[in-house]
Parts: sequence; C-alpha cells; structure tokens
Amino acid sequence: MDTIASFFSFITTPVSWVIVQFHSVYGAIFGPNSGWAWGLAIVSLVILIRICLIPLFVKQIKATRAMQTLQPEMKKIQERYKNDKQRQSEEMMKLYKESGTNPLSSCLPILAQSPFFFALYHVLNGIASGKKIGVINDSLLASARQAHIFGAPLAAKFRDGSSTIQALGASVTDVRVVTVIMIVLMSASQFYTQRQLMTKNVDTTVKTPFMQQQKMLMYVFPLMFAFFGINFPVGVLVYWLTTNVWTMGQQMYVIRNNPTPGSKAQAAYLERLAKHVTQHGKVRRRSEKTIIKAIVAKGRDRNEFERKFINALNKAGLAAQTDGSVLKSTSQAAVQGEDGTTTGTTATATATARRQQPKRQSKSQRQSGTVKQADEALSLEKSDEPQDAKPAAAKQPQKPGSAARSKAQSGQRKGGPQRPKSPSKK
Repeated sequence: MDTIASFFSFITTPVSWVIVQFHSVYGAIFGPNSGWAWGLAIVSLVILIRICLIPLFVKQIKATRAMQTLQPEMKKIQERYKNDKQRQSEEMMKLYKESGTNPLSSCLPILAQSPFFFALYHVLNGIASGKKIGVINDSLLASARQAHIFGAPLAAKFRDGSSTIQALGASVTDVRVVTVIMIVLMSASQFYTQRQLMTKNVDTTVKTPFMQQQKMLMYVFPLMFAFFGINFPVGVLVYWLTTNVWTMGQQMYVIRNNPTPGSKAQAAYLERLAKHVTQHGKVRRRSEKTIIKAIVAKGRDRNEFERKFINALNKAGLAAQTDGSVLKSTSQAAVQGEDGTTTGTTATATATARRQQPKRQSKSQRQSGTVKQADEALSLEKSDEPQDAKPAAAKQPQKPGSAARSKAQSGQRKGGPQRPKSPSKK
C-alpha cells in the first residue's frame, strides 16, 4: 500500500493543502488540536471531491443502463463465437461502438477518486511516522498527531503495535474498537448500497448475466472493505466511510427520481407522479416532463408500469403529450393512448358516428319500403288536387299497358300466379 500511495505522491500537495484550509476553518471552532477539526477537514475533502465527480456519476448511470440493455446482444455474441475468443472480442467492440457505450464509464467515479484516496493515505501515513508531507509543516504535524477521534489517533491502524499506538498518545483497545466499528459501518453501507441497486433499480423483465455480476459484487465489496480496512489509518477510514455514505444517499436520490425502466423503483415513481398530476393537472418539473416524453415516444413498446401510468391519466381525463406536458382530454389536442395510437375528441366522434350508422336492409325490405313511399306520395297528390278535377281524371281513358306497368311497379307479375309480398319488418 505504501508503494501505491507513493506512486500518487504528485497529488499529495494539493490534497494536503485542501485539508489544511478546512482545518483552519474548523480549528477556529473546535480548537486546532481537536480531532473534530481534523476529522471534519477530511469529511469536507470527501464532499468537495464528490461534488466535482457528479458529472462522472451521471455518465456512470447512463453507462450502466446502456450495458443492461446490451446484455441480450452480448449474450448472443458469446454463444455464437464461444470457440473464437478473438472474433468474440471484435464483435463486442463493434457492438460498443455502434451503441456508443463504453464499459469503463461505469468505473469512472472510482478511477477518478483513487488518486485522492491514495494521496490522503500517503499524508496520514507520513503523520503517523512523523514526516512532513506536502504543505504540512512541523506545527501542523504535531497538531495532527495529537488529534483523536473517539480516543483513536487519525494516523493509527488496527494492526499497529502497542508501542506505536502509545507513541501517538492512545491505547490499543480504543484504536481496535474504533477501527472495528468503522470497518463494520463501511462494509454495511457498501452492502446496503449494492442491495438497494439490485432489489429496486434493476429491470426485472430482462434476465441477463449483468444481474448475476451485480449480485456477486454485493457480497464481494463488503468483504474487500473488511480485509483492507485493517490496514487503513483511522483518517482513511473516515474518508472511506464518508464516501460510502455519500454514494448511498446519492443513489437513493437517483433511484427515487430517475429510476431504471422496468424496475420496482419505476413502478413506485410513476405511481407518485400519476397521483400528483391527476391532483394538480400539470407537470411540475423538467425531469418529470423528460420521463413522460420518453414514455409517450415508446408507443406500443411501453412496459407494464408505463401502461398503467398512461391509463391512470386517461381515467382522470388527462392526456400525455409528445413534449412531456399533460392536457385535458376534452380539448381538440391529440392524446396518446395506451397502445401508442392517437385518440381524442375527433377520434371519439368518429367512433360514435360509426356506431350510429343504420343497418343494411335486405332486398325485400328495400322493395316494400319503396312501394310504401310511392303509395304515400300518391295519396298526398290526390289530397292536394281540387275536388272538381277528380271526375275529369277518372274519365280519362287509360292507355293500353298502363295497368300492367302499374302492376309491375307494385311488384306483381304480368301473368300467371302472383308472387306474395314479403311482410315488412317494422
């Protein structure tokens, strides 16, 4: 570990300078030789580093989700070229290039944080051995050696002998108890963070080897912390415990507000979002608009939780729009239905008009209806004629064949047996 820490010695000066600046602030409150002043300086260093690493953390989330979606394709490549490792690697790189995914992106926060971690270890190890490191001079070195956290010096380790610990002004029991408690807290926080990721923020609809790897890491990482923790100074344990707690809280925020599609966290998030939108009739945040826009764009490819969300909006008389906003469904705007098709007031009116179309009549019904209309028209004409015109009309001789034509128009044959009329359905 000392060799690795010395390799990152180029960054020990900036790290020591930041610690000294924070120590000067907290020293004015708790005293320059107080363990709280030095401990809070280390905690502040962690917070500063993690704030600077937030963009990398966002890339890590995107890379992890991209890797989850690529797992089925990666499995196919592995099965297809299981006897040709070189071709398998080439196809994997081609898949990463086409999808724009970098597997190393998920490790960026850890890789970017490691130089600061080893530089801090180098600084604290120098304090334990009485060496000036970076900007820490003799007075600061003496102050740091006197600083204790719950009775344990910042530079003390679990495996240090009694003579080394007594030289730092502490007892072996205090150092062992404090270091064991901090190692247990480190391992527990890491285990909870990984378990939270596996149980709440993993797409349960897709079973991939990636899930098995994450499940394995859930048990491996805590064991690694327990193994290496006994070799870390108390100040480094403070650093690592702080960064684990930060990671846990940061992940809880991401899972709650930007969950993985198809996960249990997404189901809970969309349930909360549907409740809020139906109560207020609008979307309050830009991030919520982005999620609704992505759900609408999926169309028929929505998962079960996303379909329930769209149905809940429709039942409340609301409609999710393509820009992520929500409007009343009574407007003329188009509404995205659960199956991805466009519905709305116009579509509803069209469906109603289709339902109100009359049924198709048979031939006998059409003929009987025509005859009935002709009789009604003839009776109306007769009622409109003057009374003196009726005898004259009666005296007019009929042309030959007119009776036959009138019979033919009424549906009867010229000669032979007459066809009975089919009864009309009223």
